[in-house]
Amino acid sequence: MEDCIRITGARLHNLDNVTLAIPKNKLVVMTGLSGSGKSTLAFDTLHREGQRQYMESLGMVTGLVSRPSVDSITGLSPSISVDQHLTNRSPRSTVGTVTEVFTYLRLLWSRIGVRPCPGCGKDVPPSHAYEYDDEDTEGGQVPCPHCGTPVPELVMGSFSFNKPAGACPACTGLGEVIRADVRRLVDGERSVAEGAVLGWHPKAVERNVQLLRAAARHYGFTFDTDRPLDQLTQRERDLLLHGVESPEFRRHFPKTEPPATVTAGRFEGVATALMRRYAERIEDTEYRERTEKQALVKEVCGECGGARLRAESRAVTVHGLTIVEAARASLDELAAWLGGLRERVSPDEWLFVEPVVADLTERVRRLVDVGVGYLTLEQPTPSLSAGEAQRLRLAALLGSGLTGVLYVLDEPTMGLHPADTARLVDVLRRLRDLGNTVLVIEHDLDVLRAADHVVDVGPGAGRHGGRIVAQGTPEEVAQAGAAGSVSGAADPMVRAAGSVSGVADPVTGVADPVTGALGPVARAADPLTGGAGSVTGAYLSGRLSSPASKGRGDADRALVIRGARAHNLKDLTVRIPLGRLVTVTGPSGSGKSTLLLDILGRAARRHFHGAGDLPGEHDGIDGWEHLGKVVTIDQEPISRLPRSNAATYSDVFTPIREAFAARSGGRLAPGAFSFNVPGGRCERCEGAGVLSVHMHFLPAVEVRCPGCRGRRFRPEVLSVRHEGHDIAEVLEATVDEALGMFADIPAITARLRRLSDVGLGYLPLGQPATTLSGGEAQRLKLAKELGRKAAGSTLYLLDEPTTGLHSADTARLLAVLQRLVDTGHSVITIEHNIDVAHASDWLIDLGPEGGAGGGRLVAEGAPGTVTG
Repeated sequence: MEDCIRITGARLHNLDNVTLAIPKNKLVVMTGLSGSGKSTLAFDTLHREGQRQYMESLGMVTGLVSRPSVDSITGLSPSISVDQHLTNRSPRSTVGTVTEVFTYLRLLWSRIGVRPCPGCGKDVPPSHAYEYDDEDTEGGQVPCPHCGTPVPELVMGSFSFNKPAGACPACTGLGEVIRADVRRLVDGERSVAEGAVLGWHPKAVERNVQLLRAAARHYGFTFDTDRPLDQLTQRERDLLLHGVESPEFRRHFPKTEPPATVTAGRFEGVATALMRRYAERIEDTEYRERTEKQALVKEVCGECGGARLRAESRAVTVHGLTIVEAARASLDELAAWLGGLRERVSPDEWLFVEPVVADLTERVRRLVDVGVGYLTLEQPTPSLSAGEAQRLRLAALLGSGLTGVLYVLDEPTMGLHPADTARLVDVLRRLRDLGNTVLVIEHDLDVLRAADHVVDVGPGAGRHGGRIVAQGTPEEVAQAGAAGSVSGAADPMVRAAGSVSGVADPVTGVADPVTGALGPVARAADPLTGGAGSVTGAYLSGRLSSPASKGRGDADRALVIRGARAHNLKDLTVRIPLGRLVTVTGPSGSGKSTLLLDILGRAARRHFHGAGDLPGEHDGIDGWEHLGKVVTIDQEPISRLPRSNAATYSDVFTPIREAFAARSGGRLAPGAFSFNVPGGRCERCEGAGVLSVHMHFLPAVEVRCPGCRGRRFRPEVLSVRHEGHDIAEVLEATVDEALGMFADIPAITARLRRLSDVGLGYLPLGQPATTLSGGEAQRLKLAKELGRKAAGSTLYLLDEPTTGLHSADTARLLAVLQRLVDTGHSVITIEHNIDVAHASDWLIDLGPEGGAGGGRLVAEGAPGTVTG
């Protein structure tokens, strides 16, 4: 058996005929600049071929499933990938349900749970029944031993918020109720006849005016459709917003039956109609999320307080603890409670629950080991970061016991505080020690130093990457290219540590984003352009370090968040200097996102736009008068539609299509160069470039369109060329490559330059938005915001913008953020990245731990003064 995986002649995407041997049963870290080809090599080549070979051995592969562009791969094992994409976005899914920890808790509570009798109030002891542990079994009735009152027997379903037996009837187990945000549905200063209802088409206004008048006549009053909404009576507003069948309106006429027909005045109500449509399309994720963002407000359920369970289930305790309290405790706290359970239960009880507690303890321990001990079981899955979701999957893999597997992981440290990295490394080593090969794509230097073998892909991004720059032990990679540069000081890797100015962009050779200085496209031995040396090795050895802080320090102008109490925040008051680069740090789960996104971000949307979800609980925020607007840039996907891409989202595709239309000499309009509308696109695949082939019992497979051969457009459109490239080639080009193609068109280069400045120079213009990582989506949003005209002083809130970036790319992004501050704006980042912390003007450190142990201000000040 081979002791390594041998790849020969890998040529997919930008891989330059790569030949490589990866040692088996080792912890191998693959690193390199963003866009250098790491993911292509690890996921699109190794993992894809591992899956193909395994399926082929089962006779499940057809000719439609092709092998990647590689001469050969030998010594390959069945592979399992753990990537950054969060697939479960159901509002009913929680950390407890996806990890099955809550399932075991329900089993535990159903076996030894104690609840008060509804008749006499005394405790009803557990029945210790095994036969009702089936998930779908309904329990019978048992008499109260004190008064004889029949009491429903406890079963697992009694504690499930996804089943009628356990779900709160008011919110059906969601823990929150959703209502229409009236302020975003109507304009109170206009009348109904003048278009006060913002969602009504002008042609529908007259019809609805007649319906409202008919409904009012039915109840014996007049609805004045020419009076501004703010001047209407309460019954008129209730009729307009909630309709004749709503409790809000019927309270005015409790003895009058609603009209029998629509024409007689059976008016549904603006808000009621919206909620009906929302309920009908609740499974449509795109529609649901768009409607929630534009017109709905979520509030905690008043009946269950967000606990999701009915009152009877919430009253059951296991040695004084309710299942709601267990679900709201952090996993660290739950582990401690489970550890002491054996001493509290009776010998008889222990006979019933010992196997359950043993399995439950092991599952919780694995979750704590991967660094998510601060999470609670009740946290909804859609609210997890990509890194947290990935670590939940990693914990599940630890319990599988598989051996001889190739695990491919994509940045498992994403969103993880450096203090937790050592624990994660231990988990990866445990996977390795089971007899598996663990291949990790990573930029974190601590993980690189802990690896058995490091593969550095580069030397640059896009067409400047795709080669193996260095490989070996961490120590060997650190010494790669240590002799320096042939051209001496011109090499950007040997300039003074911390400097980010005065040189050209090392990949493209165009102006430096800070100084504007121009430089050559390539320099001898420059490690970013293909000469000797490894950028990663330079950082590993310390020859290259992170940019230093500009030392702006504190400021007179500031935002002050007072009395923040949402989630685990402990009545926190925080002062945030404006006109500065501020970084909020702290362990995972310490309250950073709650403070900045759930409180400050939401409060800003309501202050400046009068819309959005209610902010987390706090007393108030001072200092809005210093700002013109607040821009929150998070890691939510920019679109769930595969036809959206970097070019369309950043608005650069519009001037590109106009340039091609001009090249056609008037034969073709700009719309002909769009693959989203009929005209110039291939109609066989409708511009997708691929066709979906159904595989019966297997997932559908996408194959290249035989009509356009994957190029999306009709031949006459592809015949038009700009600087020797057709429109399909432009979409395949990276941002940096497109900069050279359109150097003579400022409207295009300005947009492309912003994308390159934020570290997306490697990104193909046509890459579907659905394939972007959270960090890439965030930087794409940032680039788009940089193109907008600033309304006075702007505050930018960023959630871990360096996600997925190599240290060299982080330096480039920091240059952009520093430039924003230099021009009078304010930047606040949530970050674990040490490079960003060192480069900031002001640090706010929350902690000291995650979950219940966090939520406090540990330290604040300039980077050099914060040691907490």
